[in-house]
Amino acid sequence: MNRILKTTAVAAAVMGVIGVAQAREQVRIVGSSTVYPFASYVAEEFGATTQYPTPVIESTGSGGGLRLFCNGVGEGTPDITNASRRMKTSEFERCNENGVTDITEAKIGYDGIAFAQSNDNEHLNLTRDQIFKALAAKVPQDGQLIDNPYKNWSDIDASLPDREIIVYGPPTTSGTRDAFEELVMEAASEDMEAYGGEAYTDIRADGAYIDAGENDNLIVQRLAENTDAFGIFGYSFLEENADTLDGASIDGVEPEPEAISSGEYPVSRSLFFYIKNQHAEEVPPMYDYANLFMSEQMIGPMGYLKGIGLIPLPEEARAEARQEVESHAKLELSDLK
Repeated sequence: MNRILKTTAVAAAVMGVIGVAQAREQVRIVGSSTVYPFASYVAEEFGATTQYPTPVIESTGSGGGLRLFCNGVGEGTPDITNASRRMKTSEFERCNENGVTDITEAKIGYDGIAFAQSNDNEHLNLTRDQIFKALAAKVPQDGQLIDNPYKNWSDIDASLPDREIIVYGPPTTSGTRDAFEELVMEAASEDMEAYGGEAYTDIRADGAYIDAGENDNLIVQRLAENTDAFGIFGYSFLEENADTLDGASIDGVEPEPEAISSGEYPVSRSLFFYIKNQHAEEVPPMYDYANLFMSEQMIGPMGYLKGIGLIPLPEEARAEARQEVESHAKLELSDLK
């Protein structure tokens, strides 16, 4: 009996050590390349002003981040994922299937999607219809859909430059890609009779559109190397590189903060991060990081993140979003519909 009791005591001690080992002080974050600069700024500030280490952030794209986030609960899964679009119902359902059943949604502000080029070129005003025709896999001609024949921008409209259509953009795992397809491709195709009122979002795969990966800084570099090309990325990267890049106006509206926050700029969207509340006990600093992110110091109209391109929410919306994070409000499927 004594031997059994000693064995039990040793086992309990070992389990106690394992439990302590599972608790960690470094927040793990994945997700959107668009949100990455903002999250990185907050992470650096958090590491510098608290007793906790700087959170680890990986830029995986919105879709890739949500996939990792929804893989389950516990060691090996991230605590927070950033997203440049709202979580999809299918992603929420997958989270629940894998035991991720308590999530808080944090809306941090707005962003516009820039369609930018080297400022060595003349400023352009493009329409969503023109961008669609440049990038769609199939386009209407003589009442039929055919493989996209356009090689130069001037093939679409004689008023556009006689430059080869080359566009560096995000991959399918990116929230920026999702938002671009919805706000440009869907919006343009639904007005075209040839598509029967249905949304068409297939991007051509003949080399005119080049998947440049999740690192938007690489797209910026490529535009410096190829001044004929355009790039698709978040407004913050345009603002950060305003000395070398020019963002085309779209449907007559310039990509500027006021136009993005009001919705006048037609390619604007909201930015988010998602918190896995089931990790709160194992990762004590997770909520402290989230609260710092949502503070006026960060997302307010005079906040640090505005200085690097975040477009703040209106005051009432900021207060509501902050309260949801502070109260660990549980996201419901009905919220996403």
